[in-house]
Formats: sequence, C-alpha cells, structure tokens
Amino acid sequence: MSILNFLRTFAPRMSTIIYPSPVFGPVHSRRLGISLGINLLPPDGKVCSFDCIYCECGFNADHRPQQPLPTRDLVALRLEEKLRQMADEGQLPDVLTFAGNGEPTCHPHFAEIIGDTIGLRDRYCPQAKVSVLSNSTMIHRREVHDALMRVDNNILKLDTVDADYINNVDRPNAAYDVRAVIEHMKAFGGHLVIQTMFMRGEVEGRSVDNTGEHYVAPWLDAVGEIAPRQVMVYTIDRETPASGLLKATPEQLNAIRDRVIALGIPCTASY
Repeated sequence: MSILNFLRTFAPRMSTIIYPSPVFGPVHSRRLGISLGINLLPPDGKVCSFDCIYCECGFNADHRPQQPLPTRDLVALRLEEKLRQMADEGQLPDVLTFAGNGEPTCHPHFAEIIGDTIGLRDRYCPQAKVSVLSNSTMIHRREVHDALMRVDNNILKLDTVDADYINNVDRPNAAYDVRAVIEHMKAFGGHLVIQTMFMRGEVEGRSVDNTGEHYVAPWLDAVGEIAPRQVMVYTIDRETPASGLLKATPEQLNAIRDRVIALGIPCTASY
C-alpha cells in the first residue's frame, strides 16, 4: 500500500494532514478491507528524516511538534484498547499500517513496538497484515532491518537514483547515499515493496519531472538489482506544500509499470 493510497484511505482532502497518535481509524477500504493506522510520531506535528516537497503533512519547519513521541507502552496500550473494542463490535481490522506524521522508523523503540504489535495482532486478529510505510533512511540500522523483516508488508521509498533530484525533492535532513540505500534494500532478500512517486512540474524554476528516460532507466536498473516482491508507482493526488507540482499522467505511469512488469516484478500504478 503506497503512502498516497494510505492517505486517500485515512484522510479528508486538505493541504496539510496531521494524524492523531498513536492509533487512528479504522476506516473501510475497498481494496484493503478494515484498516487501522498506527502513528509513532507526536499528534501535534511532523517528525521526519525527509522534507519532501510533495508531503501531505506539510514542510517540517511548519509543523514542529510540542508534544513528545508516544512511548512504547502507550502504543501497546492504545492498540490493545482499540483491538478489544473492535473485537467487541465484531469488526476486527484486516491490516495494521504504520504511517502518520513522518518517518515511523525514527522512533527509538520502533523494533520493540513492531514486536508488541505482532503479538497483539496474533492475539486479536491473526488474519491481519502488518504494514510499514518507510522512506528507507533508517534501514541501515540492524534493529530496523530485523524488525522490517518481521512485518508482512515492508514498503520502502525509492523515488529515484539521482542524487541531485533526491536533494531537491525528497530533501533528506542528513547525509543520504542512494547507492548505500540500494545495497541495504538488497539485504532484505526480496522481502520488500518499493514505492516510487512520479510527478511533473517546476519548483522555483527547476524541473521536478522524473518521468523521463534520464530518471526512469537507471531507476529500473536499480529495481531489477534490488528484486523486490512488488513495486508501487504513484503520483500526487492532493494539495502539496510546494506549488508548481503536477501529476504524472496515467499513460506515463502505465508505461513505467509495464517496464517493471517486463522485469518479472509485479507492479501497480495509482493515479
């Protein structure tokens, strides 16, 4: 499930989305069934290792939180309360998805929280899938890697392999070596889903179009090298904090999707 589709599922249309914490939803999704969100970031602002110009939570500087991260114990408490309530109502979730106001793997107890969540899932709704939406910046950490190996859907971002594009669009807050990220993705041995945002337009007179061959061809090479079990390509669907961004066309996304499929890797396109 891409970040875009998760936001479509859980949030109304608005320019900035700040989620409750640590548990929000559930909602009914035609594709996923009953979806419950888990937000490991503060409920009043954004904490992320990227500052993407298309992020629907807005720019980091505009949404500095005053409240702390939810504790491991609070996450488990609120999740169990919600699962008990849903069990009493006879409507348990089909998926538990870590997403929200930034990068979930930034939480210092991410690995332990994954373990707690899997235990609660097994107790209350063993049929449900556990999904994590991540920008891949923390996967070099052994504890994060090992935790992501335990979830059903390890969904990792790779918007491009072009360093200048990453610096201008994803805007990492620390040193980011895309080649190292690719190597760490390969270390999952196929237990990952790659998600990639494709878009067009200009920001401050600079093109942000990554749909052309200059970007797509080397990205495809990296995808083939990583060999994920699935790829999700998508485009912007809501208002963005930076002006001048445009959706990739369905024709562009379908063409990219088909080239991924030609590599022998399942791929979906969301418009």
